[in-house]
Amino acid sequence: MSAIRSPLSDEAGTITGEALQGALIDLIDLSLFAKQLHWNVTGRTFRSVHLQLDAVVEMARRYADQVAERSVAIGVNPDGQAGTVARGTHLPGVEVGYVADEKVLRLVTEVLAGIVTRMRTRMEATEKPDPVTQDLIIGIVHDLEEQHWMFQAMV
Repeated sequence: MSAIRSPLSDEAGTITGEALQGALIDLIDLSLFAKQLHWNVTGRTFRSVHLQLDAVVEMARRYADQVAERSVAIGVNPDGQAGTVARGTHLPGVEVGYVADEKVLRLVTEVLAGIVTRMRTRMEATEKPDPVTQDLIIGIVHDLEEQHWMFQAMV
C-alpha cells in the first residue's frame, strides 16, 4: 500500500501533525465529556443545558473528523483510539451519577476555556508551517469560543 505524501517539508509536517493530533484528542474527549453530562444533567435549566450540550457534541464530532482527515491529507496518521485519548487528555473526568445543571455549566465553561487556550497555541504553531491547517483551527476556535460564551451566559 502506498503512503500518502504531502508537499509539506518534514519539519512542517511534524509540527502540523502534532498540532492536529492534540486537537483530535481534545475534540474526541470534548464530545465524550459533553455527552456524559448531557445524559446526566438535572435541574431547573435541564432542557436548555441538555440541548446545548448536544450542540457541543455535534460540533466536536464534526471537527474531529475534519482534523483527522486533514492529518491524513498531509501524510500523518491520526490516532483517535480510546487509549490514546485517555493518555493524552487534559479534560477532567465526569463524576458518575446525576450532575446539577449549575455544576455542568461551570464544568463545561472551564473545559471549553482550556481547549480554546490549547487550540490558540496550535493556531500559532501552524501559522508558518501550514496555513491551511491554521485556517481549520481558526474555524474550530471560532466555534469553541462561541460555545464558551453561551455556557458562560447561562451560569
